[in-house]
Amino acid sequence: MDTLEKFQAWLLKESRNIGKVVDFNPLIDQLLPLDFTANNKELTNDVLDDTTKFSAWVDEKLVVNQCLYGIGGYNEHRTIYNRSTHFDTGEEPRRLHLGIDIWGKANTAIYNFYDAEVHSFRNNDNFGDYGATIILKYELDDLTLYALYGHLSFASLIGLEEGMKINAGQQFAFFGVPAENGHWPPHLHFQLMFSMQGLKGDYPGVCQFSKRNLYLNNCPDPATILQHTFKSV
Repeated sequence: MDTLEKFQAWLLKESRNIGKVVDFNPLIDQLLPLDFTANNKELTNDVLDDTTKFSAWVDEKLVVNQCLYGIGGYNEHRTIYNRSTHFDTGEEPRRLHLGIDIWGKANTAIYNFYDAEVHSFRNNDNFGDYGATIILKYELDDLTLYALYGHLSFASLIGLEEGMKINAGQQFAFFGVPAENGHWPPHLHFQLMFSMQGLKGDYPGVCQFSKRNLYLNNCPDPATILQHTFKSV
């Protein structure tokens, strides 16, 4: 049984014990799929180059559509990374998104979906980067899984120590404001990894398209966890 098969077997066995990542009531709350590919003609350079305008665009979409969160992004080829040289890597820039983004209000509470410990944390303080970041480590039977929570508030990092236990259902972080989260509209970047490949406090959330299969094999679809928050993603 390979790593992905082990993960799928664990998901099936532990389905009832996987908790929420953010607060969401499926009876009254709604999700808005957001497209950040070249198909979205509304996101001009004028909007993307100004974090205030970009944030206002996201806010307006949520208000007009009466949605609590915007969501999407896994395996999505995104043009929005043109806004930062952080994603320019040699001849081929990084544009393929490896996590799912949950767009919402700053200071939205984030919860741990299963018992874990703190693997590492860091303020990745580049324009367009994660900003405040926490990576949790999960032992799932005979499988180790990591989850990266990016674009957090600075307060989320206070008091953390590597190896610290974070219980299932525990609220442990918040969405950050742009000055804390890498200068993005408030949101959570949620990403799963089977291996950290020796990294601490950081892991690529965007890769070169030519390395798509390599990274997707290590980064399974986060919807497998988030569906337990939203019921459908």
